[in-house]
Amino acid sequence: MTAAALPASVDAMLELLTSRGYLAERSLATVTYLSLRMGRPLFLEGEAGVGKTEIAKVLSAALGRKLIRLQCYEGLDVSSAVYEWNSAAQMIAIRMAEAAGDTDREQLSSDIFADRYLIKRPLLQALEPDVAGPPVLLIDELDRADEAFEAYLLEILSDFQVTIPEFGTVKAPHPPIVIITSNRTREIHDALKRRCLYHWVDYPSAERELAIIKTRVPGISAKLSQQVVRFVQALRNQDFYKSPGVAETIDWATALSELDARSLTAQVVGDTLGALLKYQDDIVRMQGDALQKVLKDATSES
Repeated sequence: MTAAALPASVDAMLELLTSRGYLAERSLATVTYLSLRMGRPLFLEGEAGVGKTEIAKVLSAALGRKLIRLQCYEGLDVSSAVYEWNSAAQMIAIRMAEAAGDTDREQLSSDIFADRYLIKRPLLQALEPDVAGPPVLLIDELDRADEAFEAYLLEILSDFQVTIPEFGTVKAPHPPIVIITSNRTREIHDALKRRCLYHWVDYPSAERELAIIKTRVPGISAKLSQQVVRFVQALRNQDFYKSPGVAETIDWATALSELDARSLTAQVVGDTLGALLKYQDDIVRMQGDALQKVLKDATSES
């Protein structure tokens, strides 16, 4: 993987994102550009499926940097996120030393806490030097992790270093490019947000979403793509448990294209609604008169 130079302007950042099929608002391109130039983590918040995670993937591919992803979840701890010791291999080394008559405990302790027994998890991996340049560290859905882990992460983001008692301090020669995402299922503490540049990623406008569909689903007809966007935009005004994001719009458009659909009908929408809505209660709500009304507005030629 060959590293590329960082964008020299906001326009260059927009061009870089567009070249990888990510059609961003200028405000998002601006804060991403500033994050790279200032060396500050970028904190992206917004509904699920609006393209927060994709930013990290696009930056990794476009800049030729390794992508290291830490998927957050309840109960995430240091051993899963940062490091742990290979205790089984350490025990074998101890047994072999005892069998060989090696009784130097200090030397043995030094040997078993060597780098070769250290299992490096995403956060520690992101601190290591790389010939392609600092990696892109994606800390995905931080709101799913516990507050205790959030506090630990705060310490790492302050100095980009980790202290391992038996091993020493590992410090990044150059800070990684950090992208943190949150679906806002809970509030993230101000202390962490203050260390980042912040941006709320909203649903795209109808015009931008149509452009996204044309880019990501090139085989879809102009008529159907317009109907898909109108339908999805109308759904987001409904009182659903989970409104469809851009990712779901792309999935649905792809599914319709695979079925060779030329226009939205009650039959084709009913058969494919599971690509768009992910909760049964929402699917049930979009039946009968509710479906007919949205469908009529979406397929209207006016």
